[in-house]
Amino acid sequence: QVQLVESGGGLVQAGGSLRLSCAVSGSIFSINTMGWYRQAPGKQRDFVARILSGDSTNYADSVKGRFTISRDNAKNTVYLQMNSLKPEDTGVYYCDAVVTTTARVQTVYWGQGTQVTVSS
Repeated sequence: QVQLVESGGGLVQAGGSLRLSCAVSGSIFSINTMGWYRQAPGKQRDFVARILSGDSTNYADSVKGRFTISRDNAKNTVYLQMNSLKPEDTGVYYCDAVVTTTARVQTVYWGQGTQVTVSS
């Protein structure tokens, strides 16, 4: 069993910053890629950022230059530093991780989400 728990969401004014964390726990053999998605009310879940096992990163165009994804392999944790936040960044942020379990099965796991609200 593998679980992902997000934290760090909250309410912030436009132009402000938040730092999200996502900790992975459970029967982990290794963690490959880790990423962040977000979902605004009434909309689909969209890709935000991804970090590979070698620390290469990918970002959605809408967040490039403002968000930074990073990971701490020793803590099995991925972070999302969000700067210059805009109201359109509002939504529930979910982390995901491609995990190889101790049973040597590679599976994508999702967290339950953390709310980010950016006011005008």
